[in-house]
Amino acid sequence: MADSNIEIDEGLYSRQIYVLGVEAMKKMGTSNVLIVGLKGLGCEIAKNIILAGVKSVTLYDPEAVQVADLSSQFFLHSEDVGKPRAQVSAPRLAELNQYVPVSVLDKELTPEDLALFKCVVITELPLQQRLELGDFAHKNNVCFISTEIRGLFGYTFNDFGEQFVVEDTTGEEPLSGMIASVEQSAEGVVTCLDETRHGLEDGQLVTFIEVQGMTELNACEPRRVKVLGPYTFSIGDTSSLSAYTRGGLFQQVKEPSSVKFASLRDAMQAPEFLYSDFAKFDRPAQLHVGFQALHAFSAARGGKLPRPGNDEDAAEVLRLANEINDKSEQKAELDAELLKKLSYQATGDLSPMVAVFGGLVAQEVLKACTGKFMPINNFMYFDALECLPIGFEPSEADMAPTGSRYDGQIAVFGRKFQEQIANYREFLVGSGAIGCEMLKNWAMMGVASGPNGVIHITDMDTIEKSNLNRQFLFRSADVGKLKSETAAAAV
Repeated sequence: MADSNIEIDEGLYSRQIYVLGVEAMKKMGTSNVLIVGLKGLGCEIAKNIILAGVKSVTLYDPEAVQVADLSSQFFLHSEDVGKPRAQVSAPRLAELNQYVPVSVLDKELTPEDLALFKCVVITELPLQQRLELGDFAHKNNVCFISTEIRGLFGYTFNDFGEQFVVEDTTGEEPLSGMIASVEQSAEGVVTCLDETRHGLEDGQLVTFIEVQGMTELNACEPRRVKVLGPYTFSIGDTSSLSAYTRGGLFQQVKEPSSVKFASLRDAMQAPEFLYSDFAKFDRPAQLHVGFQALHAFSAARGGKLPRPGNDEDAAEVLRLANEINDKSEQKAELDAELLKKLSYQATGDLSPMVAVFGGLVAQEVLKACTGKFMPINNFMYFDALECLPIGFEPSEADMAPTGSRYDGQIAVFGRKFQEQIANYREFLVGSGAIGCEMLKNWAMMGVASGPNGVIHITDMDTIEKSNLNRQFLFRSADVGKLKSETAAAAV
């Protein structure tokens, strides 16, 4: 239950309140969230949920910043190399929202630490440690999300416990309509006025107001609907009620839905998939095996991933994938070419992919905190291989790291591609929420960073307080300034 005493800054959160409602915002205001891993993906998730307004965010990532992290982690600077990622990121993330305290967990992470949080998001841990944390979270009713990005491939997994209650599965306003008649019969057929479609579905609940004659229906216990047609539905036995005379409205009553989730350990053996693209119906099962193979490869080599474009490492990943698949209860038909690309791109870290998954996972965190909208149950795998040019076959030398901040992108598209986009000339119209994201992604990708490259921005609008909730390049001190000038200075 949300704390009714929590005050919501309607000036800051006005747009979000339209979507989620005040009650959901209050629930977020009581939710503590832990983010494990502060590379690009973890930082993007943290940024989004801090802007959204949860109670607090705790960061865990004691690993030292590397130059390659700068390819997608927009709160890291070149002078941060060698410093702990979480310690460096925390104060910069805290600037995003004065109402959300951001802290660092500066001890070794143990399963027991998860009990302090409503939701835990894992982005940068070995599979074995994810499984251990997932077991504890499942037993202790902590909402658990495991997510990962490898080049143009990514996945997210949700476990919100045995009995997670979704208060509102759609977020839509309850249906209502005027009625013309209610039969006094065993079926209790309700007819809508002037052939107005009711929009109801079988099994939904309704109650009534302002009914004359059959007054027992007014504010009655919700009755389950059986749809008979677009203008009629049945509400069950009304034969013992008074005769209907006229008037009245039906009102849909939203019914909470209880959802059962599997633990990460159980789901690894018997996965269920949310399909993001039915044209790639066979991909999720293969990628499920492929990501496990990458973890097995990394575990056997002291945490190192396959080298970009290296055939020897790709062959080993394929061997591990076949071995894992042979032991699996649900065997997949593996495509060697697909797994080869996954291996080639394993060290890839792309800002646009981070933006997509960061937004997606942040939404799942908000669902966990509010119980509003139906969450992803189990796994969702995604790939964006369409981004690769047709016939694209870069050499291992072209994909090899150069020691620059763009190595995460070079590992996917190659050095020649990087040199090409560095001299692009772009014109961006609008630097609002989407414009800020575009600028951030272009800057992280190195677009127009070469001697002949330039980005022009135009936006004559000024920054308002409500913009700060979703346009992360702006701060409180920028209110009243031009969006275009402020955004250009920020990147």
